[in-house]
Amino acid sequence: MSDQYAELDKALERVFDAARAHLAAVKAAEGRVDDDEVWQAYVTLNNTSYAYDEQLLDTFGEVTPWDVESIDPDEADRRFGLGMDGLGGNGAADPYPQVISVRQRRDYRVPSVAALLRIAEVARREAVPADEDAGSVESVGEAVLELLQAGDGSLASLDVPELEPLDGLLTVSEVAQPLDLEAYDDADGTGPFTPEAGDLLVGRLDEHPFLPDEDEEHDHQH
Repeated sequence: MSDQYAELDKALERVFDAARAHLAAVKAAEGRVDDDEVWQAYVTLNNTSYAYDEQLLDTFGEVTPWDVESIDPDEADRRFGLGMDGLGGNGAADPYPQVISVRQRRDYRVPSVAALLRIAEVARREAVPADEDAGSVESVGEAVLELLQAGDGSLASLDVPELEPLDGLLTVSEVAQPLDLEAYDDADGTGPFTPEAGDLLVGRLDEHPFLPDEDEEHDHQH
């Protein structure tokens, strides 16, 4: 039994070592997504944790709170690839290097310009320090930009009663080159959205909003 205890202690030490190595890899990656070293360290930590759990069960009939399954590193590499450089387990270049471009348009009707300007000015005042003059919002376009800035650019920030959604669409295209913002003037609202030669439209999603009166009519029909 003492030999089993010694093996169990070694298995636990391997978990400690793997956890330290995983933490070191995470720190070194500094937030990079799909970092190869982090992935390898994760697999090792997973598998040493699994091995310890199994050995603890065999020796004492006890388990850890870690609900993990063994990972085959080679199989995982084949399925998911390695690292940010797009290299698989055989070191070959990514065979599908295209960039995906998602473009969206959504139109709105403004039932009350005055009401829209008011909520935009409220959003602006909340974003400006109290001792600074926020200034007034002068136009509908400026009001919409203010709401978008307050919502970190999310279109969800425009889901307000002061804007009535109309039809919209979203397209997904495969493009040869990613967007280069420096290639277009700030006043150019067409160029960045114009397809280039070789761009391939994968598909288009049409958006038809459900307005409150339509919802009520739908309910009455049932």
